[in-house]
Amino acid sequence: MKNIASFLTVEISHKPVHPFLFTILILPMGVSFGYVSVTLGYLLAQAGVSVEKIAALVGATLLPHIFKFIWAPLVDTMLSFKKWYWMASIISAVGIVATGILPMKESSLLYLTMIVLACQFAITFLCMATEGLMAYDVPLELKGRAGGFFQAGNLGGIGLGGGVGLFLAQRLPAPWMVGVALGGICLTCCLALFFLKDPKITIREKDIRKTYENLFEDVWNTVKTKSGLLALILCFLTLGTGAAGQLWASIATDWHASADTVALVTGIFSGLISAVGCMLGGWICDRMDSRNAYLLFGLTGAACAVGMGYAPRTEMMFIVWTSLYAMATGLSYAGFTAFVLEAIGKGAAATKYNIFAALSNSPIYLMTYVVGVAYTHFGARGMLNTEAAFAVGAVVLFIAGRKVMYHSKLKKHSR
Repeated sequence: MKNIASFLTVEISHKPVHPFLFTILILPMGVSFGYVSVTLGYLLAQAGVSVEKIAALVGATLLPHIFKFIWAPLVDTMLSFKKWYWMASIISAVGIVATGILPMKESSLLYLTMIVLACQFAITFLCMATEGLMAYDVPLELKGRAGGFFQAGNLGGIGLGGGVGLFLAQRLPAPWMVGVALGGICLTCCLALFFLKDPKITIREKDIRKTYENLFEDVWNTVKTKSGLLALILCFLTLGTGAAGQLWASIATDWHASADTVALVTGIFSGLISAVGCMLGGWICDRMDSRNAYLLFGLTGAACAVGMGYAPRTEMMFIVWTSLYAMATGLSYAGFTAFVLEAIGKGAAATKYNIFAALSNSPIYLMTYVVGVAYTHFGARGMLNTEAAFAVGAVVLFIAGRKVMYHSKLKKHSR
């Protein structure tokens, strides 16, 4: 079998592209999610569908991303990153169009959920291809910068899919037109592929069995390190999820926010602020331990949630606090990318990144459901306080777990 160290040290032989290309390539993920959480969420709420049921639909967008590590090895072992991206882009664009064809009412929820799941399944391959291209093209000294641009595209795409989607839905004569417009934007992102070279994936052998042996050995060597183990723990924590932000459109009436305000502050404006948060978060992570930065960013989001819960119920306060929350979410997403890139190195890049990414979607899925239920039973303030409490508890749990690991290591070395 090929020695693991040999393919981990392979360097790229061409000048790396500008990381803004990864902003473009990951944009469809954000667009598809923003379209469901903001545009469809608002339209369904106006049709009388409960917030709890809308939250379940929004949560369905995350389900394939929780389990995507299962099929991630396909991207590292078959076809090229570009081919995976093209196929995933076409399927996801068709899925976005299909959701616009169905009527926005409660009886359509089952069909909407099935289409959303299929669309997000395709999106997982689009993400893997982008992450693989980023891991192989970008040198070590630019990883943080690339991660910031990557997450800026993800969160900016949510603003585009939600804000532009809702703006168009309020003005176009037929809902399917919104789906066509956003699906077209996603397909256009494929143009960025022409500026990238398809790398030679270093774990691949002519014998597929040896390829998978290389892959699993690389994954195990990453996970068993201290950095890898702490990263795994962080992925399961319920902080930095941005879960409440996924329901702003559905609860905006509590702050007397108009449709245009919702479209602005949860759409394009939110995407821009989140992108700024990503860039700032990447800058901070380059100057302190990325894991500690992630904890700090999660507590910042919790503070924003509490502040919004106790602020006056006015449209202006809705704008202020959702904007601050968007900034905190951007910080957290950048922190996540930083500690994961630090942990995975190279090798089976798509598989390793998506093991961490899939695990990190578990608390996002959980918290999206939890805050939806909390709103139903306790109202907006109770929902926001619930999210903050989970975040604080997660930080305490991680600090305690890290101390246990540290003391266990000391005892082992003292024997």
